[in-house]
Amino acid sequence: MTHPALDDALKHHFGFDGFRPLQREIVQALLGGRDVLALLPTGGGKSLCFQLPAVVDGGLTLVVSPLIALMKDQVDALQGNGIAATFLNSSIDARVATRRLDALDVGRYRLLYVAPERIVMPGFLERLARWNLRRIAVDEAHCVSEWGHDFRPEYRRIPELRARFAGVPLVALTATATQRVREDIERYLPLNDPARFVGSFNRPNLRYAVFEKRDAARQLVDWVAARGNQSGIVYGQSRQTAERLAQRLRAAGVAAVPYHAALPAEERARNQDLFIRDEVRVVCATIAFGMGIDKPNVRYVVHYDVPKNIEGYYQETGRAGRDGLRSDCVLFFNGGDAAKQRHFVRQIEDPHERDLAQRRLREMLDLAATPHCRRAHILRYFGERPESERCGNCDNCIAPPERIDATVAARKLLSCVYRISSRGGFSTGAHHVVDVLRGHATEKVLAWGHDRLSTFGIGSERSKDEWLFFVSELLREGMLEEDPLHRTLRLADDGLQALRDNREFAYAKPKAAGRAKKAAKVTAFAGGAADDDLFELLRRLRKRLADEQGVPPYVVFSDATLKELVAKRPTTQTEFRGVGGVGDVKLDRYGETFTAAISAYAASASGAAQAPHRNPSEGDDRA
Repeated sequence: MTHPALDDALKHHFGFDGFRPLQREIVQALLGGRDVLALLPTGGGKSLCFQLPAVVDGGLTLVVSPLIALMKDQVDALQGNGIAATFLNSSIDARVATRRLDALDVGRYRLLYVAPERIVMPGFLERLARWNLRRIAVDEAHCVSEWGHDFRPEYRRIPELRARFAGVPLVALTATATQRVREDIERYLPLNDPARFVGSFNRPNLRYAVFEKRDAARQLVDWVAARGNQSGIVYGQSRQTAERLAQRLRAAGVAAVPYHAALPAEERARNQDLFIRDEVRVVCATIAFGMGIDKPNVRYVVHYDVPKNIEGYYQETGRAGRDGLRSDCVLFFNGGDAAKQRHFVRQIEDPHERDLAQRRLREMLDLAATPHCRRAHILRYFGERPESERCGNCDNCIAPPERIDATVAARKLLSCVYRISSRGGFSTGAHHVVDVLRGHATEKVLAWGHDRLSTFGIGSERSKDEWLFFVSELLREGMLEEDPLHRTLRLADDGLQALRDNREFAYAKPKAAGRAKKAAKVTAFAGGAADDDLFELLRRLRKRLADEQGVPPYVVFSDATLKELVAKRPTTQTEFRGVGGVGDVKLDRYGETFTAAISAYAASASGAAQAPHRNPSEGDDRA
């Protein structure tokens, strides 16, 4: 198709005035009959790459997706744009499935979403052969590779689909894939001389930050409470953490729910639905259990515990800001988290798997500790050359950290841990080590004779918080090890070698040491209260319309569209169609309602501005 024809279809069906990077090229390759490997960042518009060909080229597009909830979200969004789409999976009963199969038999749908298991169900491929299959899309294609962060064995059955429909073009899409994973995708699916498109891993609207983890639950509550009605995801390492944080947020007046594998399926689905429909603000999830969320207005992602690798971190932070608006990605971090992760890695029995996990964890810890641009660090990890070493939108670029020469402090701390262990044959916790260093003759220090150690009192010049920070950094570097059950410290082999080698140490000064101060209130607009008020009015209108239709609010309009409506304030249908995200179906469905609301708001604001001001001290001269 020519460029103008694709542009017209893009605006008509999806309401967009232009393509994101590489979308046009991928669409054209698919329409030209090529197999395609597309690596685009989360929020980079992967879905449109197969959805637009489906509506302009007829026939059926089969979409293989690993997450049931994500299928429903995408089908809701497509139907909201007037596009005939459906899904077949275990969440629907036999009667609904029969109706959808009958509709597929008569060519009623343009897109069909299925889980990979559906491919090998008896009779499915035979029915698919009758449905005028024009293309196949494999979403989250990294699931085919054991080197991917979310390997799904059932993805290895997709070649059976390929063999049956060898002449049908296939597009494999993923947001995160190293070179080895890309090679696996091409080999296992398999792709035939594919057109390869690798987008930038840069998400310029995401602001990355790492805060020292100290009284983290309080930090989290303050940080979330400052963000008004914004939606966010909080990731924790364990199910207990997810439950505890959700409860803590609720106690602070924040609508929050947990999400993890131990919840009954019905409760998990209900909690996810509440989040998607803006009934709750925050979902607290486990790192190990992924959510199929196509919610574009997640304004922040918080990692309460450090992830195991950068691939997982990137995938999870990528759920923020999918609408292109500014969003925050925050990691609460200390060396104790690093020690726990190292302990888990050491439990891996297979030496090859253990070495791989150790390398990936070390790369993640380096990202958490770097004093340099975090965005540049992430881009280099994925093999992309950053345009600049200062992105201007991460904590280190906004406020470059001060470097601390920690050589003397580190040697004192390592020596103290060594001498405590050598004297009694047992290890102690960090707080006891700090008491010894600072010369505090506590009951335990006296009882164990640690006041007679050569290291007693040699660190009196530093505060307790400063010493705990050095403990955290030495744990992160692997100089110290911490028993995960008893939280006791011991000198690691690398720490002993560092003492022998007189190694130098330098660290970035910690951010948010101690309890974080309550953040300033975050507003949707820098332009003032009037813009915030109109945005809130339109947000409530969107929610009412979505509830009436039984769909998530973003199916009506995204936050990005609402912000553009606030900026442009259209009052005619022509002006309304010029807003991004307004296609012809949504223009017919919502145009009059939203322009009427904007006109009424403008009239109300104008009337309030023109009302005469009367000084209360003048009295009332009415009869």
